[in-house]
Amino acid sequence: MVRGGEIGIGTCLLINGTPHIVVEREFVNPGKGSAFARVRAKNLKNGNVITQTIKTADFVEDAQVDLVDCQYQYNDGEFFHFMNNETFDQFEVPVAAHEDRGPYLKEGETYTIVMWEGEPIDIKIPYKMVFTVVESENYVRGDTVSGATKPVTTETGLVVRVPLFIKQGEKILVNTESNEYVERVNE
Repeated sequence: MVRGGEIGIGTCLLINGTPHIVVEREFVNPGKGSAFARVRAKNLKNGNVITQTIKTADFVEDAQVDLVDCQYQYNDGEFFHFMNNETFDQFEVPVAAHEDRGPYLKEGETYTIVMWEGEPIDIKIPYKMVFTVVESENYVRGDTVSGATKPVTTETGLVVRVPLFIKQGEKILVNTESNEYVERVNE
């Protein structure tokens, strides 16, 4: 059990018998009445998002989840395939429930998988990741009509707006929460 005031982003809660992960939390302390947390939680089975109001003094059941480091293998269109780094067991995560994660998955990379009752329910993506630009249009220096940024495509199909000086073949660091360019990576 977790107290309402201790709920934070990333906390796994059991709501109506289904695991949910908190994606937004707003703490409200009204002038009259008790404080509460307004929580937006994503259903880890089907991806639906719900909003709940929880008093800070109330207790909520937390979902007992396991975090397992796994290597991403491939996407067959219906499932993302992963291999557990310790046991070498292979398992599938449905693409439909995690479509937004697809562009951030790179073959051979290790990701943390959230497991609930032995079944994978979420893929944790690192806060920042390095990608290689595979498709980039050339822009003329001084062309600021487009806001001094241009769209590029990475090796995973992710489209990111970057400064005009980024060229095809260069590596860039991307904030995966906002899908924004952070910096060019020199190796």
